[in-house]
Amino acid sequence: MNSTPRPENRPEPHPDHRPRHRRLALVGSIIGAVIVALDGTVLTIAQPSLQRDLGASFVQVQWTSTGYLIAVASLLVFAGRLGDRYGHQRIFALGILGFGAASAGIALAPDVYWVIGLRIVQGIFGALLQPATLGMLRATYPPDELGMPIALRTSAIGLAAAAGPVIGGALTARLGWQSVFLLNVAPALVIGVLALLVRIPTPRQTAVPTRLDLPGACLLATALACLVHTLVGIPESGWTATTVLGLVAMAAAGIAFVRHERRTPSPLVPPAVLGSPTVASALGILLAASAAMFGALFIGTYFLQDILALDPLQSGLRVLPLAAMMVLSAPASAVLQRRHGPRRTTAAAMTLLALGILLLSRLDQSSPTVAISGGFLLLGAGFGTVMVTATAVIVRHAPVAHAGVAGGLQQTAMNIGPALGVAAATVLMTVTAPGDAAGRPAHGNGPHWSGPAFTAAMGTTLTAFAAVAAIGALLAVRLPGRTARRTAEPAEPSSATAP
Repeated sequence: MNSTPRPENRPEPHPDHRPRHRRLALVGSIIGAVIVALDGTVLTIAQPSLQRDLGASFVQVQWTSTGYLIAVASLLVFAGRLGDRYGHQRIFALGILGFGAASAGIALAPDVYWVIGLRIVQGIFGALLQPATLGMLRATYPPDELGMPIALRTSAIGLAAAAGPVIGGALTARLGWQSVFLLNVAPALVIGVLALLVRIPTPRQTAVPTRLDLPGACLLATALACLVHTLVGIPESGWTATTVLGLVAMAAAGIAFVRHERRTPSPLVPPAVLGSPTVASALGILLAASAAMFGALFIGTYFLQDILALDPLQSGLRVLPLAAMMVLSAPASAVLQRRHGPRRTTAAAMTLLALGILLLSRLDQSSPTVAISGGFLLLGAGFGTVMVTATAVIVRHAPVAHAGVAGGLQQTAMNIGPALGVAAATVLMTVTAPGDAAGRPAHGNGPHWSGPAFTAAMGTTLTAFAAVAAIGALLAVRLPGRTARRTAEPAEPSSATAP
């Protein structure tokens, strides 16, 4: 029998420490993440215009988002494994060039069916791109210096999310919905070509490459696709036979995946990654934080527009502190993490998130603007900090050989969490709303409640989300403290940085 040791048993090589290579990896990581973030936010603004120009139904337009989300969420972990095996920079280049090409194709699409199909293609390339943005950082930065690069990446994502509606609205009004997709093409082409031409030396893996776990990838993709499809359908259709069938299919595929992973010699998710209590806790924190934050934001948006009767611009101004604090808190959290450790920083951030949600739960039609904006400010400060600290823990504590899988798991949590939060918000509001105001779709655009019914249900639902954030704060006890130090890594062979 072949006694070749498993990759996770081999010594971990040093990342590349040269400043020039670090800067190149950081720029690529930031631009890739920003392109994906900006694409999602500008599309939301462009969808009504797209619907009118292409004569599409509301359901068809929703599938331009749903199809993308299913494709990207179901393939992130497998895409991360591809990066681990074939190189993150190579997969990054393929992902960003494909993402840009799909964007150009969508802008030229003759009907909504082409748009939906190309959005699914765009989601496939987005899945290749996203884990690679974290894998490149893990391969080029020492583990104890990852905090600030990830913080800068998070700030850029927050800035893109804040600027997206403004940019998307301006482009759509002046140049049409096609222009929001063309926005991605030039930067994707430039950074993709640079990624192909300028090679960043990375550690030569001493591990023997394992075969790709294609059956495991298919089972995981099926489970996640069923989960996402079910979650995004709940806010519109509620609990139906299709919803229950989707959850049953997800559970069956998930059980089959776990059984397969335990038996295969080369699992898609190595035990060194998900078997780590530190990594598992950080993933749970990200899932709890994103579900609580986006569930609260979903309810808060309806409160501002349906109950307070504010227009989209006025609502955006009330929510602006959230985006501003996400941008500002990210670099500050890197400093706090270095000074106080991930455990205390994350626990404090989740507490801020819980307090912000509790403040929003107490709002009614007479609440002053300062209370509304204050709640969103706390949400942004807490969530922005958690994104940096938990992501840094996941990337740092995963072996370099499995950095792509770790990045894929992190991105999966960040994609599943918001869908889970919105679905849970809809279900809880439906259950807790008094009388017959239980959240039936209004004109096919989402739930509708009367003022008193909404505020009554909102208080209960947001209190539940605050409890979810509090659970995330408790999970932080499993994260490293301030005195934790990375173990000394073995000396890197001189050939590791050879071109």
